Parts: sequence; structure tokens; C-alpha cells
Amino acid sequence: MTPEQLITFATVAEHGNISHAAQALHLSQPAVSGQLKLLQEAFGEPLYQRAGRGVRLTAAGEQLLAHAERLRETFRQAQALREAMRGLERGTLRIGASTTPASYLLPYLIADFHARYPEVLVTTSHGNTAEIVAALGSVDIALIEGPPGQELPLGTQVTAWREDEIVAIVPSGHPLAGSDQQALASLGAYPLVLRESGSGVRQIVERAFARDGVAMRVALEIAGVEGVKEAVRAGMGVGFVSAMSIRHEDGALHRLQVAPQPLVRRFSILMPHAATPSRAAARFLEVCIGMQEVG
Repeated sequence: MTPEQLITFATVAEHGNISHAAQALHLSQPAVSGQLKLLQEAFGEPLYQRAGRGVRLTAAGEQLLAHAERLRETFRQAQALREAMRGLERGTLRIGASTTPASYLLPYLIADFHARYPEVLVTTSHGNTAEIVAALGSVDIALIEGPPGQELPLGTQVTAWREDEIVAIVPSGHPLAGSDQQALASLGAYPLVLRESGSGVRQIVERAFARDGVAMRVALEIAGVEGVKEAVRAGMGVGFVSAMSIRHEDGALHRLQVAPQPLVRRFSILMPHAATPSRAAARFLEVCIGMQEVG
């Protein structure tokens, strides 16, 4: 049994899939399978079982996982310390971002960071809020638009960030397009177009309707901000999006502020391994905090 085998085992357990774990570890699938085989032989009993296209841990595997995860976290902290000592002459920064900040803020942030640290390789991963929170183990810093929830990896730091307003959108010829504000009761009288489950926007909208006791008639669930906007243009119903996402609209859509209480939320920055962040992640956090409004 070696530390590498245990780290590989923890990564396979995290992804539930050998090929996905191999990608995360930058190894071939046979190399990962070989390490698992040697580890299993060292224990003398099965640690995992095949389950469809993935794997499921046995009872013995679940017991081992706690030790493997602690070893992997210690290894990551040692890596972070090494990178902090090296400085930013070179290195990598892995950023996760949920849909709205990924589309409308992240390009500006990366441009600013790249101008300061041109030799740092930046990679990004996108998804809804729930997907980004679930993938915190594979990023250095994350920007999310919904509540982070309680199930965060040990050592994750949450920093409250910018405010963002959720607005309703309708086609320019819609009966509600003659005003700039509408109550949820008026909006709920029409079919609704909502983002998929796990979306930060979806969570805010559902809470607001529940708070006001207004029933929701969902005509369509669709992934992504642009999907909501296109569905609204097609006449499917009233949509809800970040005000940022329609600041450059051509007039085909009309925005409505929710009255009397606008739907305002705060983005959050998540820093896994906050006790020993990489210097690149710490500097990117500074860029985020210092960000000016974008037009």
C-alpha cells in the first residue's frame, strides 16, 4: 500500500467513476485501475464494486475512505505551501463558477488577473451552483450565485461578494411590458420559464413565491440563462434572470423589477483549503474583491 494508491482511491470515490478520476489525476485509466487493484490486494478483500458505468464502495472501502481523504487533504496542503513559496512566476489556477458569474463577470476577472500574472495558466469549469459546490475538490477558488449550503468540504472559506438583482423578463409585446415593476402575484398569473433545479436563480425565485404565497405555474424548465431568454422570446412565459444578463439586450425583451421587494441576492466566493491557499488563488481573490462595476 502506497500514499499514491490511497490518493487515487479517494479520487475514484469522489467521482464515482474510474475514467473521470483518471482525468482529474492526469493519469491513464489503466494506471488508475492498476493502483486500485494493488490496493485491494494489499487489503485482501474488495474495496469497491462495479455499478453500471461507475463504482460503489464496499463496507471495507467506506472505512478506508476516511483515512484516504485525510491523506489527500494533507498532500494538497503540502502542495499549496510549495506553490505559495514558489511565487507566481508560473503555476496554475483552477476556477469554478456558476452560470451568471461565469458568463458576465469571470471574463473581466480573468483578463485583469492575466494582465498582472501572465505566466499563470488559468483553467475554468462552469455549471449551476449545486454542480460547482459539488466540484469544490477539483478547483482552487469558486464563484457562486446561490446559497452555498451546509455540505461544504472541511476548511472551505465563504466570502460574501457582490450584490445581484433577479428580474422578470417578458417579450416586448407582452401585456406586462407597459410597466417597469410587477408584483409576484401578477407575474404568477402567467406561465413561468425557470432555470433547472440547482440553479441559484431558481432557488431565489422559488423562495420568493413561497414567501408571498403565490402559486407557480411552470411551463418550462430549461438549462442556462440564454435558454430562458430564448424561451421567453418564443412566448413560452415569464422568465427570471440576473439583471446582468440583459444589460446589452436589443429591445426584444422587457425587464420587470419585482415589487414591492426586489429580488436581490449576494454572490459568494468559495475558497477550498483556505488555511493554505495557493498564492494564485489568494491573488485572484484580491482581484475579485477589488473588482469595479462592469458595463
